Amino acid sequence: MKIYGDLNSGNCLKVKWVCDRLRVPYEWIPVDTLKRETHTPEFLRLNAAGQVPVVVFDDGRALAQSNAIIRYLARGSDLIPADDFLAAKMDEWLFWEQYSHEPYIAVCRFLMVYLGKPPSDLDLDKVKRGYAALARMERQLTATRFLVGEAFTLADVALLAYTRVAHEGGFDLADYNAVRRWIGDGESALGLT
Repeated sequence: MKIYGDLNSGNCLKVKWVCDRLRVPYEWIPVDTLKRETHTPEFLRLNAAGQVPVVVFDDGRALAQSNAIIRYLARGSDLIPADDFLAAKMDEWLFWEQYSHEPYIAVCRFLMVYLGKPPSDLDLDKVKRGYAALARMERQLTATRFLVGEAFTLADVALLAYTRVAHEGGFDLADYNAVRRWIGDGESALGLT
């Protein structure tokens, strides 16, 4: 299996982390998104959307979109709850991450880290929505150890990718005690610490 990805991307790291945790063998194929390597004809044959990550399986089939990839790779593992309702709650967080977290936390980080923008140049609506996402996570993580309860799931993998580096996008996590505790727990569960 080959993973085409950029290690600067939290979406790509999700796939790497799941493979590493589940000991799924893979070959990492680096793709530099800042050099627009996702827009070459060769890459666009793998994913017409021109985005990483993309996984190409040994039989030649390709799969894109980080949460679809990790959901597929983790089937039958402890990263997906056996209880159908809890699995659906995990999916709820996966969908929420892509719609209500990543567009704000990750985009602000990208602007500051990769485009060199100062915090004063950030879109205030993105900042406001990023803090709203962190507040929702804080409420949940005050009640439970992980996002879907007491077990570490794909929901945690997905949200850990950009939350753990939210400060690089100008987000101050000082008042988010449960989120900071969860980051440590999640990094430990993935062997990142």
